[in-house]
Amino acid sequence: MKGRMIVLDHIGEIEAAAYLVDGKLDDILIDHEDAPHPGAIFRAICDRPIKGQGGMMLRLPAGETAFLRHGKGLKPGQAMLVQVTGIAEDGKAVPVTDRVLFKSRYAIVTPGKPGLNISRQITDEDVRDELLAVAHEVFDSPHGLILRSSCAGADEAEIADDILAMVALADAVLADADGNEPEALTEGDGPHLVAWREWTGAAEVITRAGSFADLGVLDQVGALSQPQVVLGEGYMYVEPTRALVAVDVNTGNDTSPAAALKANLAAARALPRALRLRGLAGQISVDFVSMSKAHRKQVEQSLRASFKADPIETSLVGWTPMGLFELQRKRERPPFPKHLFKDI
Repeated sequence: MKGRMIVLDHIGEIEAAAYLVDGKLDDILIDHEDAPHPGAIFRAICDRPIKGQGGMMLRLPAGETAFLRHGKGLKPGQAMLVQVTGIAEDGKAVPVTDRVLFKSRYAIVTPGKPGLNISRQITDEDVRDELLAVAHEVFDSPHGLILRSSCAGADEAEIADDILAMVALADAVLADADGNEPEALTEGDGPHLVAWREWTGAAEVITRAGSFADLGVLDQVGALSQPQVVLGEGYMYVEPTRALVAVDVNTGNDTSPAAALKANLAAARALPRALRLRGLAGQISVDFVSMSKAHRKQVEQSLRASFKADPIETSLVGWTPMGLFELQRKRERPPFPKHLFKDI
């Protein structure tokens, strides 16, 4: 199978979306029904401040709790709008922000941040002027507006409809901001909607039931339950623990002088995909094959290039005194649900 393909299907009863490049699984979104979706908006009630951290614990509906990192000036009992920013670890509060955004395929509406901006990835001045004309024609709001890079080459009518829909949603949610009880105001997007919103490149879209099995997606996803990742130039093991994600790179049977660098560069290129498919985040420690300090710079450059193209925010912290490379990755997705594949 050549080309790019977006497959929308279910694993059992769970909604999922897969992105294939030349038949190889490049990304997978699997619904996580036990926690709020990232992007969901709530009216939350301030509960208690976290002394020493400057944060605030919030009450959500159904007895859930949320953590707002910046809670200065807030008082217990105060109602406020918050948006879920990621997946909570087991036993921890849902991470939220008070900077609420309304994000769709073409437009992002930013309440409290007026102004009209166009993605910097759109560099053609004629295209930028055309998009500004579309926005000025339909956008009349005190909110801010950002036109995303996916607007390049898109139908102007679809862009206009997207802008109007996001403005209407923002106005409706803001109108429900006041209240004495926590309430869910939007549910956030499931895998199929996230795929439509974020996977905007040219691709064949398949929505036929049973497509995961027919196209080999289930086999590839099922293999993610194993920690080993074959690199071609050696292999690596990606194993989550309670405290961190441990990555161990090996050369395999190759004992040539260049084997270490080849395996390490291959691991640097493959690591974003391996983490993305497994839904792994937080602190990540990579044990590369022993190499000279001169080669470390090459590996670090390869890591930076690889993660620059990855959609999930990742900070490259650097080398430890013991020669490990540490990263910090935003927890936007749930960990890979191994239990779904016990009976498949």
